Amino acid sequence: MGIKKTVSVLGLGRMGSALAKALVEEGYEVTVWNRTPKALKNTRSVATPEEAFKSDVVVTCLSTYDVQQPLLTNEIKTLVNLTSGTPEQARRTAQWAKDNGVEYVDGVIMAVPQQIRTPQARIFFSGNENHHVLQAFGEPVYVGEDAGLAALYDLALLGIMWATFGGYLQAVALMGSEGIKPAQFTPMAMSWLNEMSTLLPEMGAVTETRNYETDVSALDINVSGLRLLAEANEEQGLDATIPRALHDLFERARRNGHGNHSIASVIEEIRK
Repeated sequence: MGIKKTVSVLGLGRMGSALAKALVEEGYEVTVWNRTPKALKNTRSVATPEEAFKSDVVVTCLSTYDVQQPLLTNEIKTLVNLTSGTPEQARRTAQWAKDNGVEYVDGVIMAVPQQIRTPQARIFFSGNENHHVLQAFGEPVYVGEDAGLAALYDLALLGIMWATFGGYLQAVALMGSEGIKPAQFTPMAMSWLNEMSTLLPEMGAVTETRNYETDVSALDINVSGLRLLAEANEEQGLDATIPRALHDLFERARRNGHGNHSIASVIEEIRK
């Protein structure tokens, strides 16, 4: 591979530290900077971001774009931005990079720090189609030329995760209100989720054709079911924010003419 480039990592939280360690293990010469000075084995710690910008590549893994933005300068040669944010924040940073002659890669890390440098770590990236340092962290997955696409994939997938976890915890609380332990209920939940996941390709296809006719499970039946779910949680003394929110969304779709349509028709309310 020849001589590897120098890399700086800005931000030494759990994830940033894992990234810096991975780069060291891959043989890179690594410089690190953190707002609160922090030493990391086999790296060179610097007191200011400006010192870190001397490296060939600067990797940022900071808490927010608001923290990152004041640090950016045209002294950076290549910026690999792994700071979480919205697609528009990524696009604005990409435009800044273009205006300042900085090579730019926008990425998101679909892993926890302990998974870095394992096959389980996927790094979605967009904008610049290739950058060698990403291979040190896991499996790079290029998602498109638009710099905002990595953040879009990230938030879409996390949205599924958060909704699933929220639904699971609501169910565990509901079962627990009658003394049923998670260990007894969870295998049923896992089997149910696996079965439900097989329905996603067809549902996705329907949202494209927008033909929501169904002879399986109409929306109005599901609206009634969600009302019962919310009432049952309240009767058991639980917070019903999640089922109430879903009921209200599905009910709006029903009122707007989708009562006899499939659940997929709810996307029309979301699209608004």
